Amino acid sequence: MAGHVNIGIPEKNRKEVCKLLQVILANEYVLYTKTLNFHWNVEDRQFHDFHEFFKDQYEMLFVIVDDVAERIRSLGTKSHGSLTEFAKSTTLKEKAVDGMDGIEMIAQLLKDHETVIHQLREDQDTAMELGDQGTNNFLISLIEKHEKTAWMLRSHLVK
Repeated sequence: MAGHVNIGIPEKNRKEVCKLLQVILANEYVLYTKTLNFHWNVEDRQFHDFHEFFKDQYEMLFVIVDDVAERIRSLGTKSHGSLTEFAKSTTLKEKAVDGMDGIEMIAQLLKDHETVIHQLREDQDTAMELGDQGTNNFLISLIEKHEKTAWMLRSHLVK
């Protein structure tokens, strides 16, 4: 039967995991967009360094966005894909770039990555409780990526 998902996770549990993943997808997309915005609009004496640093980050985040959306699809649910859906689901806050220098942008991104890390830790525990080891492992890999990025961001804030 086409469309039937038979992967050993009850439908109710898969739907609950997908709800978590939709929020993660929204957060990753907002973080991607914010990083891209900072890449475009940074004005600082270290412009080139910040511009390239933000580029590396938004490229990594684009891959994460795609991976999260595809994880949702692999569990049998349609991924959110509109700005309206992302705005409703995200737990992150957008911030205007006016008056921000590169260091302030980095501090904002660090805060967001740390917020995402905390949420991912909670969600990976929930995924395990719902019997979804695959999503648990997937979320652990996202935690590792965000922790590495947070470390890089934090390193720029050392005085």
